[in-house]
Amino acid sequence: MARYVIIGTGPAGISAAEAIRSQDSGGEIVLISAEPFGYYSRPGLAYVLTGEIPESSLYPFSKVDFQRLNLQLMYQQVTRIDPAAHQIFNQKKQLLRYDRLLIATGSQAAMPDLPGINLEGVVKLDDMQDARRLMKLGRRGRTAVVIGGGITALEILEGLHHRGVNVHYFLRGDRYWSNVLDEEESHIVESRLKHEGVQIHYHTETAEIIGKRGRVKGVRTTARKVLKCDLVAIAIGVRPRLELARNSGLQTERGILVDEHLQTSHADIFAAGDAAQTYDPFTGKSVVETLWKPARQQGGVAGLNMSGRREVYVKPPSFNVTRLAGLTTTIIGAVGSGRDADLVGIARGDSESWRLLPESISAQNLHEVNRLRLLVGETSLLGAVVMGDQTLSRPIQDLVIHQVNITPIRERLLAPQAPLTQILASFWRETHAAQQS
Repeated sequence: MARYVIIGTGPAGISAAEAIRSQDSGGEIVLISAEPFGYYSRPGLAYVLTGEIPESSLYPFSKVDFQRLNLQLMYQQVTRIDPAAHQIFNQKKQLLRYDRLLIATGSQAAMPDLPGINLEGVVKLDDMQDARRLMKLGRRGRTAVVIGGGITALEILEGLHHRGVNVHYFLRGDRYWSNVLDEEESHIVESRLKHEGVQIHYHTETAEIIGKRGRVKGVRTTARKVLKCDLVAIAIGVRPRLELARNSGLQTERGILVDEHLQTSHADIFAAGDAAQTYDPFTGKSVVETLWKPARQQGGVAGLNMSGRREVYVKPPSFNVTRLAGLTTTIIGAVGSGRDADLVGIARGDSESWRLLPESISAQNLHEVNRLRLLVGETSLLGAVVMGDQTLSRPIQDLVIHQVNITPIRERLLAPQAPLTQILASFWRETHAAQQS
């Protein structure tokens, strides 16, 4: 009887367990987690912060679901892997043998090396414990400084603002999330934040977090300005958890390097989710993603391969629906460029492939807070940002994923003041009808 060991209870680990059980009804599955809260939706933490959903709704699995998988769940920290002996070790030096192993250790928030970083009142949003801490500390009448870019920074400041906290937002550059959004999109987000009362400080970098009796009392900027506050929230990106893989001799770069079967440099060890670095056929490079859906897809493919099937993981164009300053925003495929000064790692809910932009031309429409930006290649759409009205987000995703030939409408899309919505809607209906017939 085969023993499958999975390190990590996030979407990749759970999806792998489901895939293994679908192929091997009698094999032993051991699921190991250092996360005391088990399997829950990290993207949903933002909505718990704003009070839109209860914490209980974050758990997609019930006790019955786990029983159905017939697995052994262990809460402990894996400290070492011995690939040659097919063994793993925990903090107590106890060992567990495996036939196939999956590393799905995810990512963790990057923290800056700042004086005062360990003071009470310095917070992040990495897991359930962080969300609870934010809700406890973020009381009405307090003042918070939020540092960093990307999705998580807005999730924190929106959650704090909802709770009556006076929020200051520090941006090192001249606009928000500059490596993914264009200037107009950044301006839309910033304008909405300002309208809600958030004070944005551009070209502002923190030099020190000031404390008194072990608690946050303010921040000092590199320009020597002091701002009094009770909380400092850090959201400068996340980094894959690679220590275990590196210490075990597996090949790593920004993530754990895997082949098309999600296999690492050791044949019986696989990796999936935030910690894995997978090949992107659209850019020709290996990338890291911190998105829920790809983690589930990768975990499923890894689980099938662990149980004996030969399945290939083909990374689709990145797709994420998020909320920026209360505005529903969908990001599809390659849309940006460069590196954001506010992020030292990849943002949570992000994809490196968004910034690996091939040669393209941008076509865009803007109507108040409804915005559509298309990245148009020679024969296909390469990516899009859809803000506000989401009617076209799924059709555009379909066109990008299937690399549908847009030559018949390309010139019309690039014409000045082109009605992009009407052109795309009509084209997608015709294309979709032809596919169905």
